Amino acid sequence: MVIFPAIDLRGGKCVRLFKGDFRQETVFSDHPADMAKKWQSQGAEFLHLVDLDGALAGSSRNLEAVRDILAAIDIPAELGGGIRTMENIETILSLGIRRVILGSVAVRNPELVREACAEYGGERVVVGIDARDGIVAVDGWGVSGDIKAGELAKRMAGVGVTTIIYTDISRDGTLSGVNVEATAELARESGLGIIASGGVKSIEDIRRLKAHEKEGIEGVIAGKSIYTGSLDLAQAIEIARGGD
Repeated sequence: MVIFPAIDLRGGKCVRLFKGDFRQETVFSDHPADMAKKWQSQGAEFLHLVDLDGALAGSSRNLEAVRDILAAIDIPAELGGGIRTMENIETILSLGIRRVILGSVAVRNPELVREACAEYGGERVVVGIDARDGIVAVDGWGVSGDIKAGELAKRMAGVGVTTIIYTDISRDGTLSGVNVEATAELARESGLGIIASGGVKSIEDIRRLKAHEKEGIEGVIAGKSIYTGSLDLAQAIEIARGGD
């Protein structure tokens, strides 16, 4: 199981939101590349980047910060947020991003996801399913996608996706504990690899997710918890790898 430190970008800065609310923002660094180097130095194997401005605008907005991050690290990174065209996907992958994360477009235009998987392979195209009470939300989490998370995951499996990032919006940025049950259920229902996101607080969350690894939970995204210190990244990585 892999721990993905999250770097959420807004206005070129590293921030965290509370339940996805842009009005409840905390700035953790004016220099995201320095934060990326910090997480790499603590053992991170893969970074999770989110272009929050892009999520609202519908196209990438923080690519300069992304370039700076990629130049500062030796580990792979994935990027999501407003990626809704093949041209945007190509631009991002050409920067050196290992894989793109498609969110709203998976609901609005699943054929684009199929095309992207055919062009670049399922290992480079990940779908982010963001849900509140099991119902998918789109467009920066402000709009209901009118589809259940499990149904969308199965549709995505049908177009070539192999990995889903599942975020419980109601827990994101709250340090209230990850929704292990819903994440494991999605893994079982879809047959896909699932990366958990939203609400991670402590090492106990990592242990609980690790217990479901054989069901398809491949990783977990750690955001606010590692910024506030409620989760020790190095210890979390050790447990995720199979240590005590």
